[in-house]
Formats: sequence, C-alpha cells, structure tokens
Amino acid sequence: MDLGAFSISLTVRDIHASQDFYAKLGFTPLGGDIDQNWLILKNGDCTIGLFQGMFERNMLTFNPGWDGSAGELDSFTDVRELQRKLRESGIDVGDDIVEPDAGPASFTIQDPDGNPILFDQHR
Repeated sequence: MDLGAFSISLTVRDIHASQDFYAKLGFTPLGGDIDQNWLILKNGDCTIGLFQGMFERNMLTFNPGWDGSAGELDSFTDVRELQRKLRESGIDVGDDIVEPDAGPASFTIQDPDGNPILFDQHR
C-alpha cells in the first residue's frame, strides 16, 4: 500500500527556537510559513513538520500525491482509497471523507498505543 511521502509532525512550544535547533542538525526549510506557526524542514530523506498551537500531540504524517520533497507525483493512491483499504483491513478510520471524489482531503487514525497518524492529501 503506497501511503505517500512520510514525515513526522512535531507539536512545538516555540517555533523559532525549534527551527534554530533543527537547523543545527542540518535541517533546512522546505515549505510552510513560520509567521503562521508551521514550517516543514528537510535534511536528506528526513522531513520534519514543526507546528505551534495546531495539534495536541506529535504525529506521523503521510502525504499521498507527493514525493519526499513535496513534488507532485503523476500517479498515487487517493486518500479516499487509502481510507477504504484501511477500513477493510479492520482499522478504525472514523467517518468517511465527505469532500468531493478527488482533490484535497485528510483523515486520522491511531495506532494501538494511541499515537495519531495523519493522511493528508493536498492535491
């Protein structure tokens, strides 16, 4: 099952301090808007999202339709299809996505320990 590009989304208290810290580890901005309290950082194949005041917990994130550098893929599994397949496998995926049949949409599941996993399609 192709889940899309992977990153970890971190809940941070001070996005500027977090950006400075991860810059020392070699991470550089890939996207986002620090003035809106979110920033995507990249170091090689590793992607980290910093989010101040947006989420309660850190979470794993998959972005269907994107490659590891947020480039659009020609072919990918739509987030609605991922939700259907996960439901069929016995995972609680919540309510069906109510957005149109294509385009941006998202849903969240939890692993057995309560860790959130976000599937967030932007196109």
